[in-house]
Amino acid sequence: MGLGNPGEEYALTRHNAGFRVVEELARRWKTDWALERKFNARLARTTRQEHRVLLCEPLSYMNSSGEAVRAVSAYYQVAAERLLVVVDDADLPLGEIRLRGAGGSGGHHGIESILQHLGTRDFARQRLGIGRRADGRREITGHVLGEFSRAEEARFDRVAERAVQQAECWLERGLQRAMNDFNGVVDLEDETQHE
Repeated sequence: MGLGNPGEEYALTRHNAGFRVVEELARRWKTDWALERKFNARLARTTRQEHRVLLCEPLSYMNSSGEAVRAVSAYYQVAAERLLVVVDDADLPLGEIRLRGAGGSGGHHGIESILQHLGTRDFARQRLGIGRRADGRREITGHVLGEFSRAEEARFDRVAERAVQQAECWLERGLQRAMNDFNGVVDLEDETQHE
């Protein structure tokens, strides 16, 4: 489940980090998106190493993401512990990834909505650091709905690539391995050397 806001005006904003990761997964796996009005979501289906995989982008806007997550997971009978929710996180610096198997919302309204609608904290969440405003103000709406600078965009491209690799590892090798191998700061220079 990649979280974000629908519409062109939000496509490149920091808040759409989750959408960008699941879109990259769909591209890599060569699967197409379909609009599913009954869920108010876009879905892409595929099979990966004998796993049926469903990629989802709720179209209900970030703060109501839980509605689509609940509807899709109920219809396809996906247990909460088989969900991976990909979100932006302003409390992590740009360039850091943190995957966890359960927990609270950390103040993220999309996660709050999912917690409310699923009634459980037991789902994996992959948080992608987008950092905070340089002035440190607590009000961050303009920041998360703003676009990355050119330098930040280059950094986020590396983060998204790493997040895709972590999601694949989670799917194929489990939560603990994905956390151990990929959590932390994406080193831009190190990533460039491995291409």
